Amino acid sequence: MKKHTLTEKLYDYLNNEEDARSCRAISEDACQDTPKNYFLIMWSNTLTKLGDTLSNPKTVLTWVMSYVNAPVYLISFIVPIRESGSMLPQIIIASYIRTKARRKWVYVLGSILQCVSMLAIGFVTLYSDGVTAGWLIILFLVLFSLSRGLCSVASKDVLGKTIPKKKRGKLKGYTVAVSGILALIAGLYIMYRSEQDADVTFYALTLFFAASMWFFSALIYAKIKEFKGATEGGRNGWKEARKRMGIVRSDTRFRNFIIARSLLLCSALTAPFYVLLAQNILGKESYLLGVFILANGMASVVSAPIWGRMADISSKNVMALAACITASLGILIFIIVSYVSPIRDAFWLYPTAFFVLGVAHSGVRLGRKTYIVDMADGNRRTDYVSVSNTIIGAILLITGGISALAAMISTEGVILMLSLLGIIGAYRSYRLPNVQ
Repeated sequence: MKKHTLTEKLYDYLNNEEDARSCRAISEDACQDTPKNYFLIMWSNTLTKLGDTLSNPKTVLTWVMSYVNAPVYLISFIVPIRESGSMLPQIIIASYIRTKARRKWVYVLGSILQCVSMLAIGFVTLYSDGVTAGWLIILFLVLFSLSRGLCSVASKDVLGKTIPKKKRGKLKGYTVAVSGILALIAGLYIMYRSEQDADVTFYALTLFFAASMWFFSALIYAKIKEFKGATEGGRNGWKEARKRMGIVRSDTRFRNFIIARSLLLCSALTAPFYVLLAQNILGKESYLLGVFILANGMASVVSAPIWGRMADISSKNVMALAACITASLGILIFIIVSYVSPIRDAFWLYPTAFFVLGVAHSGVRLGRKTYIVDMADGNRRTDYVSVSNTIIGAILLITGGISALAAMISTEGVILMLSLLGIIGAYRSYRLPNVQ
């Protein structure tokens, strides 16, 4: 009888598997390396998620641009660029990726480019200011976002080739949980430094540290054992892109997933408005940044492993349930802020609400990522990921102007509007066919 290594035993424990060779939807050769690949992917993704926390456009990058006196109109662009820039060109990126038999190297390239981009933003923070600094940060953020697109498409394909079905959701759940613990530590440290008048040097060093996370992630990811896959298509990027967009019309299941995912953006889009609501009512003390980072980190630690296990059973039900939580929370907050003033002024309300929102958003992300990976195999999966991300990127750019809407109606009104969309998203998600 073969003697299992410590890695295999830990893999079996985390997945509640008695047979480590129980594999679905991957090759026999890939099955032999699953335990090792499982932890390499987990640690690589954990590092990038920590980097994301330390360079969050809604918090850290906004503060950095404010410190260097960048114009407000440039600051308003960073969230849409950061999110949509990595998605819009993915249908073109996918044509390039399809030519690669081993796609982990695309991820490695993307991680190194993200590292370089964030390093550049850190140096701009230290040595430039005003409009020049603002435009340079935007420029390097575009490079960062495009590089992120390389990683997004490649990582899902590598995951589908190396990790069996019924284990992918748990892997993502454990990754988010571990990165959530690291986010807790980061939040505590930022709270500590906020009491010591953290200056622009501190934030530049924070960005340098974030950049190093993508570098080490690339080193770890390079060690993944990936076997060669299909390389059809991808010779003419634009031609292949137009051809692949046709699957939205021809594939009903995929089209319905796109509609549901678009409506599920409510969990991400409402987050900054919860922070804004807290600032409007409680004030803009700097320690609130650390409190919200802590709340979000705790949400990941508590919920992600549970969502991951549930996603391996039915990822579309996870999407629906998480959207229901988001919508219910938003409606409740609207009622409290509008009509229950004693609770509205309570400090505990907003970090608690942000925690619950973090739980729900974790479910939405794990559910839709597991769904699209399990929905297809091989190059079809790459097509699904690239096309859906391109469409969602365009939708994000359109909804990026929602901050202007907040100037016309109340902040709690925006939360209510997005929450009502979330109800529709929950229904559309529940109506999707099961792919597990």
